[in-house]
Parts: sequence; C-alpha cells; structure tokens
Amino acid sequence: MINNLQALRAAAAMAAALKTPCRWHTLADILACCSSLAMAGCSPEPPPPPPSLTFQGLPVSGSLKDAVRAGFGGCVEIALELRCRRDNVKFFGQGPFSAAVDLAGSDGASGFRQLTLWHDGDQNAVFAITRVLQQQGWRYCYTGEENWGDQAIYTRDDVPFFMSMDISYWGKRRLRVLPRAGDRADVCASESKVEQRP
Repeated sequence: MINNLQALRAAAAMAAALKTPCRWHTLADILACCSSLAMAGCSPEPPPPPPSLTFQGLPVSGSLKDAVRAGFGGCVEIALELRCRRDNVKFFGQGPFSAAVDLAGSDGASGFRQLTLWHDGDQNAVFAITRVLQQQGWRYCYTGEENWGDQAIYTRDDVPFFMSMDISYWGKRRLRVLPRAGDRADVCASESKVEQRP
C-alpha cells in the first residue's frame, strides 16, 4: 500500500511538472494521462518567441503579434508550423516580392526566426537584391557541392543579420534573412567547395 501511495505521489508530481490538462484519481489515470502525452509528443511548454528584430523595415524574428503588426496575415498551418505571408514587399529597394515568416508551433506560440522572400513568376528576381548587397560591400561565399540545397551566404561585419540565397532549389528560389549567431564566415569555411569574395 505504501509503495502504491509513493508511486501515485511520484506520478502526480511528474504530471504536475508537465502541466498536463489531465485529471487523475488513481495511479492508472495518471499513467494513462502521461502515456497519452508521451505518445502525442507533447512537451511541457513551448519555448518563448525570440526577440523582435527587424531589418529593412521587415520582421526577421519575433512573435505572431510582431508578424501581424508588420502586415503579415493569411496564416496557414503547415506541418506544426504557422506560415504567415505578405505580398508586394520591397527589400533593398528591389521587388515586389512575396514574403513569409514561419512560426514554430501550430498556433505560432514559439515565434519565427527568419524571413523568406521569393518571386512567384521570376526565379532570378532575387538576384536584384544580391547585386545591391555586393554594391554595398557585403561579402559572399558559396556552400555545397552543386547539389540541391546549395546556398550563397551574404554577410557584412556591421550588420547583425546574414542572408542565404538558394543557388540550387526545388520550386521557388528563396532569399532568407536570418539573425547572425556569431561569425557566419565559419559556415562557409566548413563547407567543401567554397568561394569567398569581398
């Protein structure tokens, strides 16, 4: 009896720590609740959204509120993410482009960590942005081995963001804007076939 009581208390403490919505009266109730949560892949709490950051007047990271405030809408759930879009976007004076932010979680509660730009009708349109970047002194390098997923990475020391443009792609050529996490030069240096240009 004492062992069952201890097991019941331990399971109740675990369920409370997980902040489960389940109600329990017996050890079987608690175990059923915990196993259903484990099978569903639930986590205790979604991580909070990252800090709100903008670049060239567009959101690069932040919350769902930040995205909506910046004119992103028409949000659609896609594979446990929430994609919000905005059309007719200018970036570095180029465009118009379509833009999207992908928020983590089906309700977008964990926010977004990048901005994606593309052109529906012209797969080479994003090159207009990269020409402006090169004129403004952004360095770039190529990653990959000429297979799907190759990227051109653009960095500038005084800018807390980097850009990644699809060289090889499936569907639409994207230009992604992401917050820098340290020095992005090492991303290129770690790849096998790399060209770095000033």
